[in-house]
Amino acid sequence: MPATEYFGSSLAPPIILAASVFSIFWGIINAILIKNINMGDASPIGEALKEADIEIEDHEPNDQGELEDDEEKVKKSPKLILSRITWIGDQITRGAVNFLNQEYLYLGIFAAVFAIILGVTVDAYEMTRTDDVGGRTSGGDLKVPQTNFPYTAIAFLVGAGTSILAGYVGMRIAVFTNTRTTFQCCRGEKIQSGGKETKNLYDGFMAAFRGGQVLGFVLVGLALLILEVILAVFKAGWFDDALDSLDLDNEAAWQKKDKGSYQDEAAQDLVRRLFELVAGYGLGGSSVALFGRVGGGIYTKAADVGADLVGKNIAGLNEDDPNNPGTIADNVGDNVGDIAGMGADLFGSLAESTCAALVVSSTSPELCKTADCLYFPLVVTSVGILASFLSVLCVHFFTVTVDTVQSVLKWQLGISTILMTAILVPAMYIIPDEFTMEEANSHNKTVTR
Repeated sequence: MPATEYFGSSLAPPIILAASVFSIFWGIINAILIKNINMGDASPIGEALKEADIEIEDHEPNDQGELEDDEEKVKKSPKLILSRITWIGDQITRGAVNFLNQEYLYLGIFAAVFAIILGVTVDAYEMTRTDDVGGRTSGGDLKVPQTNFPYTAIAFLVGAGTSILAGYVGMRIAVFTNTRTTFQCCRGEKIQSGGKETKNLYDGFMAAFRGGQVLGFVLVGLALLILEVILAVFKAGWFDDALDSLDLDNEAAWQKKDKGSYQDEAAQDLVRRLFELVAGYGLGGSSVALFGRVGGGIYTKAADVGADLVGKNIAGLNEDDPNNPGTIADNVGDNVGDIAGMGADLFGSLAESTCAALVVSSTSPELCKTADCLYFPLVVTSVGILASFLSVLCVHFFTVTVDTVQSVLKWQLGISTILMTAILVPAMYIIPDEFTMEEANSHNKTVTR
């Protein structure tokens, strides 16, 4: 069996590359659209006050950036309300950035130490293996190819770094979008919906929806792009030369078996080892996600206690009063845990599930020898990007009000599920009609498409 037939590729890598680049590009487009929201014009707030039959008073914000103490004056002034919104957003942003900087400092230290442990254990073993390749009939004993670099440790560090980046991007776009969503919700005309007059919240909904798209598309695009790069680098740096060293083209040097040959086993083992090295990428992502999600959750719960016990009971401040430090800290914790932590968590889930699918696929000789088959887990994510893009375009056909926000999101979920199912069908033809998978008891199971 020619060595070139193992882990071959044709169309899958360019499709994956195009999908990942487009995903990142679309996320950036949405970030630009959010940034272009004009927060310097308080007239939408004035229109909202008029709709609420509140008498408008024209007051200028304090030049020193301090909050206006007279709450009655704030409630009637569009400019003071806008200043209050901006001030609260800035405080939450500063708190979230400071929190993440400290958290990621310690996570960086943890990642470096754990990478060293992986390097002196897993990678050291792979770099010093001396066992023989079985099934040879001539040409002398052949040693299992050793790795030439601590690939697992490097993949772990790349995964941890990407997870940190995903969390940071998610947090920054969230705190940036929060105030703009509040501001945009002041826009909109009165419309008839469900037999009653209500306000059209399309502008505010789209601001929040685009913020979610930035995190979703950038996160998936980064995860997919970096994973493909890791595969390409590891394959070129070690796998291709290791595969050539097995001398698989020399049919006479290998024993035959009832079902296949030892050549297939040797090549499969090499593919499995490659994917196990790449699996460090998923391990790094999930490790950072664990600390990010739990750390933010602990912080926001502590802030809740501070807002209730200290601010409300001792200082006499309302729980949601912006003068209550616990209120700002609570929102910081929500952004860090629920958004930055969730972003890292989603990345970790995507990376580790994809890496696990790659390792499992290496147990099938048919998949290892069929072009593009081993890239199928990445192709699934690629078609998911296309399905998600088409589904988010459908949101423009809906009317968004206070009563319909949840139903619009549910429609998005349903549309994306249908589109994903439809687009995935042609992608499945990458896989052979029939192939075998090795089970835990070492027996082979036949799988049909």
